[in-house]
Amino acid sequence: MDLADKVAIISGASQGIGAAIARRYVAYGAKVAIIDVNVAKGEELATELSEQGECLFIACDVSDARDVNNAVEKTLATFGKLDIAVCNAGINHSAAFLDLAEEDFDRVLRVNLKGPFLLGQAAARVMAGQGGGSIINMSSINAIVCSPGIVPYAVSKGGMNQLTRVMALGLAPSNIRVNAIGPGSIETELLRDIMQANPDMRHGMLSRTPMGRLGQPEEIAEIAVFLASPMASYITGQVIYADGGRLPLAYNVPVAS
Repeated sequence: MDLADKVAIISGASQGIGAAIARRYVAYGAKVAIIDVNVAKGEELATELSEQGECLFIACDVSDARDVNNAVEKTLATFGKLDIAVCNAGINHSAAFLDLAEEDFDRVLRVNLKGPFLLGQAAARVMAGQGGGSIINMSSINAIVCSPGIVPYAVSKGGMNQLTRVMALGLAPSNIRVNAIGPGSIETELLRDIMQANPDMRHGMLSRTPMGRLGQPEEIAEIAVFLASPMASYITGQVIYADGGRLPLAYNVPVAS
């Protein structure tokens, strides 16, 4: 797959899956704008990737329309066009349903659902004038299955799936494809930290994963490369789940010690 001469903007790309996508895109020849609220990590990654290709970091809160529009404008000013937008930024807040505060619910929805709407809309306006493009939203298996302690996260990912579908329908006449990726348990820095604090969590996740292992950020990144490439030219409005077989599973599987 070749992304040479393509320009991508990726939200939440300072670490984890977003950073893996940025690395893969640069490796495949794309010019990349990383947008994130984490300035230190974002600038560090942009410096690293600039040694291999063209990469720009822009500080951006995806829940703020002015920040998003500014990020798109800076991307255009630097690279001249925009072909790919990856709406990856996301946060979580854990609380029992009866204890969940309104402000925490709103905060998660602003980043996880309003953010992709704002970035998707701003990117699509540019892409429509250029003759097309690809938008990739980051969903989750929690759009389908969930636990009671992640109410706003699960709601935001369910909304992300519908946002992906309505965007795909609305933007098809402009030759803009919109798809989503739904990861299962992926071994990001954040998940490793959580598992270190709670060693039983890894066993629980693997007991629900037929492939018997956690996914790697690079495996999600390769899907993002495919969806952005001409090889996915007839795919739009879809959610691709990469979960090691977790969604079809209706029982627990043995876990190797």
